[in-house]
Amino acid sequence: MSEFTKEQEYVRKKAIFDSMSPRRQQHIQKKGYEKWDPFCEPKDPIDIRRDKTKRTTQMLVREFLQTRLTDDYSNAYGSGVLEIALGIINDDDHYKGMYDFSCWYRDLLIREEKPIQGN
Repeated sequence: MSEFTKEQEYVRKKAIFDSMSPRRQQHIQKKGYEKWDPFCEPKDPIDIRRDKTKRTTQMLVREFLQTRLTDDYSNAYGSGVLEIALGIINDDDHYKGMYDFSCWYRDLLIREEKPIQGN
């Protein structure tokens, strides 16, 4: 946007706004026309977000499920894996809590020398 003068930006912004439907214009006016930036970069779609290892949710789920025998998990199991992977990648506290508890519980079972389910 820096290649345009303030006046050119204003003219372009107004042209974009004027070409919108009245309903969309009302939505922008409700949030504040001055705050609205029609030139900002779009956010990454959820399907190409990556975690700290640079893997997508799909890659993580596939890689994890390949470590399991097909007979050892159900559709519900796979669905749970996908759900928590999405939650962790999206930094959702709900799923981070589930993950932290799972790690804590596994450590508790190891400390108390109890059998760990799923192994």
